[in-house]
Amino acid sequence: MTPSDLAAITLCVEDPDRVITTPQIVERLSRDFYWYSPILKKLLDDKVAEAVIQPISVDEVQRVLACCYAREIPVTARGAGTGNYGQAIPLHGGVVLDLARMDTLESITEDGVAIAGPGVRLGVIENAARATGWELRCYPSTIVKASIGGFLGGGSGGIGSVAHGGLRDLGTVRAIEVVTMEAVPRVILHEGEAVHEILHAWGTNGIITRVWLALTPAVEWAQCAIAFPTFEEAFTFSEKIATEPAWTKRLVTTFEWPIPSCFAPILRITREGKSLVFFMIAAAQLEALEHAARTAGGEVTLAAPYTGLRTIPLLSDYTWNHTTLWAIKQDPAYTYLQCGFSPTEARSQFAQLRERFGQEILFHLEFMKTGKGIVIPGSIPLVRFTTEERLNEMIDFCRSIGVSVANPHSNHVEGGGRYREDNIQLMAKHKYDQRGLLNPGKMITFQPQDETHPQEVV
Repeated sequence: MTPSDLAAITLCVEDPDRVITTPQIVERLSRDFYWYSPILKKLLDDKVAEAVIQPISVDEVQRVLACCYAREIPVTARGAGTGNYGQAIPLHGGVVLDLARMDTLESITEDGVAIAGPGVRLGVIENAARATGWELRCYPSTIVKASIGGFLGGGSGGIGSVAHGGLRDLGTVRAIEVVTMEAVPRVILHEGEAVHEILHAWGTNGIITRVWLALTPAVEWAQCAIAFPTFEEAFTFSEKIATEPAWTKRLVTTFEWPIPSCFAPILRITREGKSLVFFMIAAAQLEALEHAARTAGGEVTLAAPYTGLRTIPLLSDYTWNHTTLWAIKQDPAYTYLQCGFSPTEARSQFAQLRERFGQEILFHLEFMKTGKGIVIPGSIPLVRFTTEERLNEMIDFCRSIGVSVANPHSNHVEGGGRYREDNIQLMAKHKYDQRGLLNPGKMITFQPQDETHPQEVV
């Protein structure tokens, strides 16, 4: 990018201070949590943008994209940088479009829809929603920092998914407004099924500028931690609570030992050598859950009200991919996979993995509902990394025994296991970014077309 390019881009925003070229800041805003993966760390450590632009309006986004399009400057969208796959790391320099300042929560509608700019933190939406009798259907363990735009662009599910499915299920995302990368960038509203053009496409086919997110009626929650002598007992109990409709739950997470030993701030609620289950359960059902746990041979190590995101301890801070973070803090040799076990064959799959890989893989389960309404033992198992070949052997073996794997060590949309087979994201790329300037290199099935003879889009 030349000084002339930078000068032209600077004219696109009202305040030149929102065009950042300070090397240390640019490097920081070119990063996410890619280093959870030793493979991505090696691949992405030297990737950095040339400048960061912080727009505050749709008009500024359009002007920046028009300028970059004319000068063929790559643009990589950034939310809060809490992703783990290098989605927001620019492979080819250019501009990082930091949307953090587009952080207006416009409204919570009477029928439970949050209308928000892409930079609004999910924690802000959760707090505002609960104040009006609603709450998020699902959210990542990084809720306090994560932005709604980043969650739609690169997230999948989280706390709440056991009841409401993932982010792309059951109409949770009602509509998305995006700006296209064209000579004259358009503002396009995607509603209903059309949102799947944009969801989990890593900002490769449009810049998200506004979101309509469906909520669910708020529940008075409680937290509970239960220790079991064996993983089998912990799994059996957690599976029962997760799959039985009578229980109102927001979180069911199961850890085999020694994973709980990594949770340094809450070691008092762990038990040496025992598997652990965390729940967010309706407060009205807490006493019944405790009774059921004791009857099943479990020890209740924590039972307390949930008073919002400031609850101490906040058990969700140790679930989903925060589990991986706590493990890495204890031992940097740990990394992770993202798996889906069979709702009927999981025990056999656990046994086969243990026989093949021993303690190289440690089971950490997050129960979640699929789009078809079936609750499955989703999983973010810890893996002790040795070589890339061994990691790929583990992935191949998982798939051979019916365990799905969304590979978090791959730096493109297709490799992460969340790519739609109907190619709707790829078709959107051809419609909205024919030059391939949005986050280039992250959608490997895309090939730029001659704009005078564009590829036919079905």
